[in-house]
Amino acid sequence: MEPKWVERQLDIQGLLEKRSCFLLGPRQTGKTSLILRVLPDIRYYDLLNSTTYLALSRQPDRLAQEIGSSVKRVVIDEIQRLPSLLNEVHRLIETQDVHFLLTGSSARKLRRGGVNLLGGRARVNYLHPLTYRELGNRFDLYRAMERGLLPSIYFSDDPKSDLQAYAGLYLQQEIMAEGATRNIPAFSRFLKIAAHSNGGIVNFTNIASDAQVARTTVYEYYEILKDTLILRELPPWRKTVKRKPLASSKYYFFDVGIVSALQGRPFLPGTPEFGEAFETFLMHELACRSDYVSGALLSFWRSTSGFEVDFIIGDHTAVEAKAKENVSPQDLKSLRALREENICKRYLCVCLEPRSREVDGIHILPFGEFLSALWTGEYE
Repeated sequence: MEPKWVERQLDIQGLLEKRSCFLLGPRQTGKTSLILRVLPDIRYYDLLNSTTYLALSRQPDRLAQEIGSSVKRVVIDEIQRLPSLLNEVHRLIETQDVHFLLTGSSARKLRRGGVNLLGGRARVNYLHPLTYRELGNRFDLYRAMERGLLPSIYFSDDPKSDLQAYAGLYLQQEIMAEGATRNIPAFSRFLKIAAHSNGGIVNFTNIASDAQVARTTVYEYYEILKDTLILRELPPWRKTVKRKPLASSKYYFFDVGIVSALQGRPFLPGTPEFGEAFETFLMHELACRSDYVSGALLSFWRSTSGFEVDFIIGDHTAVEAKAKENVSPQDLKSLRALREENICKRYLCVCLEPRSREVDGIHILPFGEFLSALWTGEYE
């Protein structure tokens, strides 16, 4: 499977024509490649380039001098490296109607650096790893479970080494760059423990004990992972009446390959770990569809009595993930319990079965059929 250009679902050209925007996403999701491919002739500033960074950090108004009055579309890559430049960006948006595309991998640094100064003049958009729809006939579920969906790693000749490098040295450097912690050994322990809690409700006290840090530090570490877009929080859905719902969130890492590397084990078909990876993959697809197109709110439902449905799309579609080729009646018990509430419009079990079928109003769907319908807007 040779690396080729993959058409992305996010239309950055269309977004930039309407107004300025932030394009945020973890490293190696393909932000720079997308810009250079779709906007090859745009005025482009790369703040990873030392010369560019030093020139603009010493003299922010140099940006206006170079743009002049004729340039109306500008990209600033890695804006979180120089948040103070946002003041000049703000001024140019106001006075010269320049549309900026500002990329970054850290919402934390931008907030600290004054992103609110743009006063809503720039929308925030996200670029995620590759999706089922983007890959088309190059998508392979077992490859995705093994490597994850970061473009450079999905097509890599040495994915294991690339994943280890990303999950190890890179993530530690990213956190150090945030200036949020200097205790790298403690953070490394925490990362591995957090990865083993992927897709679950987090017990902060237990994680603090295992990582040998204070409970407040674990809260801070989770916030760092969310701000650097490594972690997604999935809130609880609390609209059931017959069965009391829990109020705690679940957390998912942004890429299943990174989870595998942090846990130090592959996700082999037929194991419980593969089921968790499959759920993480579906979370990724649902989040991408929401961020790129629909804006649908995502949540999960879990009752105090132990019933749990993995995902609720809006208030209308309940989705249970089962990485099984033969779904049993036992696998549907939580969907049945939720169906008794008569709130959702659809109840879906997404699985590895080869053909769709229906049992007691619950649709059992092959994952490819579900994802095709998801991306064509059937579940909105």
